[in-house]
This record gives sequence, C-alpha cells and structure tokens, in this order.
Amino acid sequence: MATQVQPTRDDFAAMLDDMFGGADSFEGRVVHGTVTAIENDMAVIDVGLKSEGRVPLREFAPAPGQKAELKVGDEVEVYVDRVENMHGEAMLSRDRARREAAWDKLEVEFAKSARVEGTIFGRVKGGFTVDLSGAVAFLPGSQVDIRPVRDVTPLMDIPQPFQILKMDRKRGNIVVSRRAVLEETRAEQRSGLIQSLAEGQIIDGVVKNITDYGAFVDLGGIDGLLHVTDLSYKRVNHPSEMINIGDTVKVQIIRINKDTQRISLGMKQLESDPWDGASAKYPIGAKLSGRVTNITEYGAFVELEPGIEGLVHVSEMSWTKKNVHPGKIVSTSQEVEVVVLEVDQDKRRISLGLKQAQNNPWEAFASAHPIGSTVEGEVKNATEFGLFIGLDNDVDGMVHMSDIAWGVSGEDALALHRKGETVQAVVLDIDPEKERISLGMKQLERGGPAAGGTTAAGDRLNKNAVVTVTVLEVRDAGLEVQQGDDGATGFIKRTDLGRDRDEQRPERFQVGQKFDAMVTGFDRSKKPTFSVKAMQIAEEKQAVAQYGSSDSGASLGDILGAALKAQNEKK
Repeated sequence: MATQVQPTRDDFAAMLDDMFGGADSFEGRVVHGTVTAIENDMAVIDVGLKSEGRVPLREFAPAPGQKAELKVGDEVEVYVDRVENMHGEAMLSRDRARREAAWDKLEVEFAKSARVEGTIFGRVKGGFTVDLSGAVAFLPGSQVDIRPVRDVTPLMDIPQPFQILKMDRKRGNIVVSRRAVLEETRAEQRSGLIQSLAEGQIIDGVVKNITDYGAFVDLGGIDGLLHVTDLSYKRVNHPSEMINIGDTVKVQIIRINKDTQRISLGMKQLESDPWDGASAKYPIGAKLSGRVTNITEYGAFVELEPGIEGLVHVSEMSWTKKNVHPGKIVSTSQEVEVVVLEVDQDKRRISLGLKQAQNNPWEAFASAHPIGSTVEGEVKNATEFGLFIGLDNDVDGMVHMSDIAWGVSGEDALALHRKGETVQAVVLDIDPEKERISLGMKQLERGGPAAGGTTAAGDRLNKNAVVTVTVLEVRDAGLEVQQGDDGATGFIKRTDLGRDRDEQRPERFQVGQKFDAMVTGFDRSKKPTFSVKAMQIAEEKQAVAQYGSSDSGASLGDILGAALKAQNEKK
C-alpha cells in the first residue's frame, strides 16, 4: 500500500496559481486567510501565498478604542495590497478589506436610495467624519440636523441612519446627510399628524423658539406658528413679553395648509373679543382716559382698554401746535384724555381727538375779548401781507398791513415793527371755526376812521363835504386836524390853508382852534385830506351862480359880500 504524501506550501502555491492565474492576481483583492500566530500587537495571517502577512490587531477591533478579540485559527478576510514586500512578507490589511466590502454594499444601497447606518467619530474642517461599516464618509455641518446644532458631542459614537448624497469610489469620496433622514421622518410624522388636526381645534403645545414676529410651538411632532398679532388682543411689542421657550401653552388652530404643511396658531382667539359692542361702549363725542402705547409720524395710538386702541391723528393733537411731531406733544405710557371722533367696528378702528378734550382757545378768546376790545401781544412773525401777534392761550392774531398805521403805505407800515416787539391792537373779527383773529393797530390812533371811510362815530365822510375841524398840531408843512370831537384825523397842507399867500401861514392857527374845511379825498390808508382853499373856491363858484356874474355890473366884492350876508343870516 502506497503512502500518501502531504502537500507542501509550494504545492499549495502551485494549486493557487492554477486556480487564480498566479500570485500576482492576488493583489488588490479581498481574500480569506487563517490566523497562524499572534505576536505582540500583530496578527500573523496565512492567505496561501509563499509567505505570511502581518496585520495590526487594532484593525480587528469592533470599534475604535476597543480590544480585538482574535485567536489562532480564526478565519478572517483581508485585503492583499502586495504579494511580497522587501522582507518577503505579504502586505495585508483588515481595514482595507472592510472598506472594500463596505463600498460594495454602499454602492448597492446608494443605487436604491436606501438609508445606511453609520457612526460619527471625528471632526474635520466644515463637518464631521462618519464610519459606514469600514468606509469613511464626510458629513457637512449643514447636514447634521434640521436646525443648526452647536454641540454635536451627544450625537457622536452612536449608530444612526444616514442618507448617501454622493459617492465616488475612484476618489474614495462619500458625502452623507443626517438631516435628509430627519426631514423625511419628520415629513412622514407631519403628514400623519396634520391629517388628525382640524381648524378651530384647541390643542396644547410647547414653545420651541421665539422670534421678533412670533413663536414656534411644537404640537407633538409638527410645529405651528403663533404670530405676535395672535398672542393677545392688546398690543404686544415682542412675544417674549408673554411667553418663554419651554412653556406649555394652549392654542387654537386658525389655519392649516396641507400642501405646504404650515399651521397658524392663535392664543387671543381663546379670549373674548373686546371689540364686540365697541360702538356702544365708545359713542362719538365721549370723553375718555387712555394710555399712549405707540407714537408714529402721523399720530399716536392710545389704549382705551386691553385690546382696543384708537389713533389720534397729528391734526387732532393740538389746537395751536401745527406741523409738530407727535412725540413733542405726548410721550409713550403717558395718560391722556381723548374724545371719540369716529368708530368703525368692522375695521376695528377708532379715531380719537386729543385737542377736543381741551377748551378751544379760539372760542375762549372770543368770550374773553369781544370785537372792539383792545389786546396786547408780541409780534411773532412778519409776512408780506401783515403781522402775526401772539395772544392768550398760544393763539395768534393777524394785523393786515393796511391796518397797521394811518397815512403810511402797507410796505412802510410793516417796517415800523420788529419781531419780539410788544404792541397793542383792536379786535376786528373772530372766526373760531377757521381759527382766525383779525386785529387792527391803526384803529387805536386818535380819531382814525374805520375801514370804508367812516368816522369812529359811524358817520361816513363824503368827498367835497364841508366839515368843521379842530387843530391838533401846527407844523411848518401844514396842520394836523380832526373832524369833530372824535372823528377822523387828517392833514391840511400849507398851500391848502387859503387862497391868498397871507392865509397860507400855519403859525396863524392855534391848537384847539376850530374852522371849516372841505374833504378833498382819502389817501391809500383811507385817511381823509382837508382843504380850506378848495372850500373857498367852491363857495365863490356857488355865490357867483346864485347872485350873478361880474358881467352884470356887480363887483366881486359885492357878490361875496351878499353871499357872506346870506350865509350869516342862514346861520
């Protein structure tokens, strides 16, 4: 009986060459091997080549930092990097074998868009590294969670699902996303939860985040927006005034958009609407107290009660302060009295008046200063048509330039007064509705006629009328005279004091002397002008017409003598 010969290593290598086409075909492949020895931190593995290979024990550890459980005789898979190195040993790698096996599996999962399991184990620039059963993938920071995550430590070294976004085996590049998995899971939960919700439903939720425009409330897997305007009927400047993150709140579902999966929530809808019956509670003309809550360019908002605010337009804030910013009249949180001007319950609007709650200064002035009374005030401003005088209660009266002074043109009269000067004037007219007060300064002058050419006593002066005048002042240029005792004042030029040169001497008159003169006209300020000369000429013509002309044989002296005699008899 022939003895069976055991095959040698060379025989086994020859058989492998016959099967795989030579030892060189091992390179770049994953093969099975047997652990023949464990030396220090290395495992000696026989894969059937001429020489064995050595692989670090750490590559067989279940996870980084753990101890490898490996013993002689165990069957393992390794990657053949080179058949023989400079020491004649085969270069093997357990990590590479795991990566190659993982890549094969990942390519299949990527083709099916399936989720894969991995573990975040390190940080790199712009993201993190993920172990996908041996293959290392990149997790961008933006793909960690749905919302930005400041601390990723709780997520590390925990097996969890990922979605492969991109992979390139030649470059060894894999990009994964944890956020895509969360969004898909959340979308499934949201879809199911939305189907169970209905508009008008009251539900409890937890405040997850607060912004300037509202708060996001978790309804048990889906978030709803609680807008700041739906927190309360009263004015809320910021949501943090009423709620905090983590608070459990009771809300009502206002709207559900199943296409966009957006939910609008409200808290004030659970309260009674203060606008119900607002028209009856706030009748027009009612005087109320309120608190200023907001000030804008066009007015101020006043809270009448929690949830009801009215607008005081800038035009209704002050009787006298025009074109002034509302912030210079009232301040935030100030308690004020207002009057209801208009109520629109459907549009939830109330118009209020601040000045209406105060006395109308124009009406108060009219009561205290009737027409014809004298007032005193400061010249506030001068315009091209008159002066504005500051009066009681911050009202202004206007003196038209024609009512500043007698015998002076309007332009010259304006130059007589300066801003800040204290003057006196007569009240000529008051119109509280149009907020106008007309004043006159020349009417305070002695004997000045009122507008229209009438005397202070009311008698109208007609041109060519002969009146008795009294000398007020003797000047070189003529006489300042007054008609009657309290009539209009006027001036008689030197040349108008008589026909003869001897009569044209002002010094022959005395203050208080009375004589007759003719009204010859009115100047631009309606001040009358008088003339003795014109009266004499008129009387001469009248005498000639009455007693005959000088052609009849009567001398002019006879005619004038007869006229004077007749006049004296008449008197």
